[in-house]
Amino acid sequence: MVFAYDTEATLVFAAELVNTAAGVAGSDDDALADVPSLVTLLDEHDYSGRRDLDDAELEGVRSLRGEFRRLWEVDRDEAVDLVNGMLREAGALPQLVRHGDWDWHLHATEPDAPLVTRIRVEVAMAFIDVIRSDEYDRLGLCAADDCAGVVVDLSRNRSKRYCDAGNCGNRMNVLAYRARRAGG
Repeated sequence: MVFAYDTEATLVFAAELVNTAAGVAGSDDDALADVPSLVTLLDEHDYSGRRDLDDAELEGVRSLRGEFRRLWEVDRDEAVDLVNGMLREAGALPQLVRHGDWDWHLHATEPDAPLVTRIRVEVAMAFIDVIRSDEYDRLGLCAADDCAGVVVDLSRNRSKRYCDAGNCGNRMNVLAYRARRAGG
């Protein structure tokens, strides 16, 4: 494990959230198109606390994608300003909590804080760990030519190049195989 389990889970969640936007993996569809798709995403990532599950909350969560994507597009030093801004605006107050199947981990908002605020702060807290441990090179953009997805590389050998949004690794391997076969 590269980071604490809650940091890894939040980084994976943030990448998946960013990758729900239209234009990822060659898709023009928004994978977070409605409240049921938001519920599925939150349930898959064990999000606890308040959920309003209305259109305003859906739009708020969708609006985070651009801000989070920016964290993948900047260098480590620029990310510090973004993360500090996110925490400052939310009035974050880190604390240890335990709930459900999760052992002690960090939250920096109250459980009844709006979902958008909780997501934003949790992602900022995860990026604190990435920045402090000088592991920013574990974040990248998908290497597939037709994908705008982001990647969190938690592999031991730092070899992950493709996002998980559209099966990009398999698609690129098939294309490379076909190109080799056509050339041979």
